[in-house]
Amino acid sequence: MPLFNVYPLYDVTPVSGKGVYVYDEKYTEYLDLYGGHAVISIGHAHPKYVEAVRSQVEKLGFYSNAIQNPLQTQLANKLETLSGCKDYQLFLCNSGAEANENALKLASFKTEKSRVIAFKNGFHGRTSAAVAATDNKNIIAPINAQQKVTILDLNDIDAVKTELEKGDVCAVIVEFIQGVGGLDEATAEFFEQVDVLCKINNTLFIADEVQSGYGRSGKFFAFQHYNVTPDIISIAKGMGNGFPIGGILIHPSIEAKFGMLGTTFGGNHLACAAGLSVLEVIEEQELINNVNEISCYFLKLAKTIPQIKKIKGKGLMLGLEFDFEVGELRKKLIYDYQIFTGGAMNKKLLRILPPLTVKKDHINQFFEALVDALDEN
Repeated sequence: MPLFNVYPLYDVTPVSGKGVYVYDEKYTEYLDLYGGHAVISIGHAHPKYVEAVRSQVEKLGFYSNAIQNPLQTQLANKLETLSGCKDYQLFLCNSGAEANENALKLASFKTEKSRVIAFKNGFHGRTSAAVAATDNKNIIAPINAQQKVTILDLNDIDAVKTELEKGDVCAVIVEFIQGVGGLDEATAEFFEQVDVLCKINNTLFIADEVQSGYGRSGKFFAFQHYNVTPDIISIAKGMGNGFPIGGILIHPSIEAKFGMLGTTFGGNHLACAAGLSVLEVIEEQELINNVNEISCYFLKLAKTIPQIKKIKGKGLMLGLEFDFEVGELRKKLIYDYQIFTGGAMNKKLLRILPPLTVKKDHINQFFEALVDALDEN
């Protein structure tokens, strides 16, 4: 049976990983500065992570959410402590798309309204409401387009105010650093005014932290760079270091009711064990400090390369913008220099999303390769 051919694939077959490196079937070593779309947060095959998953699967890999699961409570408490999101409630699911889907559904339940405001170049997932709020017509099927979504420009606060005052908007959803769209950010004034306007107009403010969360921006969450209080925070990617897990953090003002949300696999024992180990490693190895240190070093080196026209993002969620499309450069970095990087909807942007454990030597390796690759063009 053939696979459904929806992915353009590079001719590389990783079979193992260790730290910031992956290895193919010929034992070729690749420096991973993309982390499988920002998923690998604490490094490939981190020993604490491996032991947590191994130990849990030996005991109990799964049971439904109809029973007590103390691991969920442990994960919630650890997340509250490290994130600083005091008194928020946690609902666990399986992916970023599912997290945003549940966030939007919960906003509609709470406000009894149905329209969503999202922003140009935003990406929130591929499930029905989440993809409708995504600014990419190529991935929105007619069944998704039935959702009521208004896409606005970042930083256009007047447009946000006008739409909110119509009284039918249940949620404003935003990435504080856009991922797939190309690392664009709004101003602090914009984010903070949107937060205020949402509260005035009985609209929930959803922070999509699926890619930027868990320390990647230099703070635990990217919204924490600003004076805002999201009603719902969606999380996934780096949350499980490769194990499928997602969730939403829900403000204490939102009351739960039996049956309001649900999932079969969300918050299963294995996922919680993986998620707990990630938080423990972030804390024990002080990885957010490492993010900020390595980010400063990365920016310092990037500014010395004249072909780089703009540096975007924060922490270890970074983009290098050129005056040419970077598709061939990415191929050269993979095939000639054995370095994984990422692309974006902005075809001139090279995305850098390494494990949070990355060191200066790895950054040196990247920039040496980048300079050589650019000189060959």
